[in-house]
Amino acid sequence: MTNEPLTIMFWPESAYGPTNQCIGLAAVLRERGHTIVFAAESSWAGKLAPFGFIEELVDLAAPAEGAADEDAGKFWADFIAETAPEFRKPTIEQLQTFIQPTYQALIDGAKYSEPRLREIIATHQPDVIVEDNVVLFPALATAGAPFVRIVSCSPLEITAPQVPPPFSGLPSADSTEWDTYRAEFDRTHRAMWSDFNAWVQAQGGAALPDLEFMPRANAANLYVYPAEADYRQVRPLDESWIRMDSSVRETDDEYLVPAEVADRPDDSALIYLSLGSLGGADVELMQRLVDVLAKTRHRYIVSMGPQADRITLADNMVGAQMLPQTKVIPQVDLVISHGGNNTVTETLHFGKPLIVLPLFWDQYENAQRIDELGFGVRLNTYGFTDTELTDAVDRLLADTALRSRLADMGAAIRARDGLRTGADAIERVGLEHRA
Repeated sequence: MTNEPLTIMFWPESAYGPTNQCIGLAAVLRERGHTIVFAAESSWAGKLAPFGFIEELVDLAAPAEGAADEDAGKFWADFIAETAPEFRKPTIEQLQTFIQPTYQALIDGAKYSEPRLREIIATHQPDVIVEDNVVLFPALATAGAPFVRIVSCSPLEITAPQVPPPFSGLPSADSTEWDTYRAEFDRTHRAMWSDFNAWVQAQGGAALPDLEFMPRANAANLYVYPAEADYRQVRPLDESWIRMDSSVRETDDEYLVPAEVADRPDDSALIYLSLGSLGGADVELMQRLVDVLAKTRHRYIVSMGPQADRITLADNMVGAQMLPQTKVIPQVDLVISHGGNNTVTETLHFGKPLIVLPLFWDQYENAQRIDELGFGVRLNTYGFTDTELTDAVDRLLADTALRSRLADMGAAIRARDGLRTGADAIERVGLEHRA
């Protein structure tokens, strides 16, 4: 415990990935004696205080009737369910029909919540403020306390000419389509960015980098990605950027593998299937995956998502709406995922191969990165054949050299202890500011 306890405020995006990422860091800092103020969207009511945090709730829009009964993260789960047809489009077409509306929804939330966030800051007067989101909430960066940005999406969110554009899923070794994609991003996002940039400055914030929705000139910038998968060799970053090779929270409950999948033939593997809390809202896709994998000799643990009651598991599977993922992954042989940054980095942290079926946002670039580095296989989420999926499963399980390589890589990632690297950075800027 430090002799100088700080008050540290966290504000994550209201989805499980960023919120869990912040919970992991906040828990370490609370154990060191710091006071944690956890500002969160209102559907998280009652879910953060049990960790020992001060829970302050924030509405991102005028509360609807019955909103008090919503599940955590329901705002985005509903948004994803309504826009799922967009995920079948090429990524360049999604820029207008999904990426831009998603940014606009986040911007609308930032504008609505600005007074409430200023109120929370005035009440608690934090020594350091941490935001994990893809748009700036200017109340946080203009409070007079050090502002720490977390990128818990793929590091391609930190744009540069030397690397593929974010959201594209384009290969690193072939830049042929990069400029066309960037031009379409400019066309679809320029007006919205200009309006947002003007509003940020009207709230007292500094001008944002061109076509970026978060500042770079912060007290510290954290991002989550293993060194073995990072882009720094071709896209160096300045000293303000601190890589957390992984950020595996230590707050998940233990998980005992049920006997019905733990007891299996010698040639049968144990596999974890998850499309994340948002991807799981696509019931048709989830059920198709279940039905295809049911025909294999392997056993499965399935994170079923918010529509769990509409998914029928096979006899070789167990599952639940939500699972303690960080306690499940170490016990399996392979992970089948949507490519969310938390799941990808946690899987590499535990040294497991991946099959990735991306749906939206940074999942495409994570899928592409896993595939091009040989850590797993990227499949066409809505176009894969049954054989492509089952062959990928068997091929990765049979590749003993890859599995040994990933096991060694996982040990190295765990030794670098990214969770405490991030906590150290947050603590350091707070103590320096106080001094």
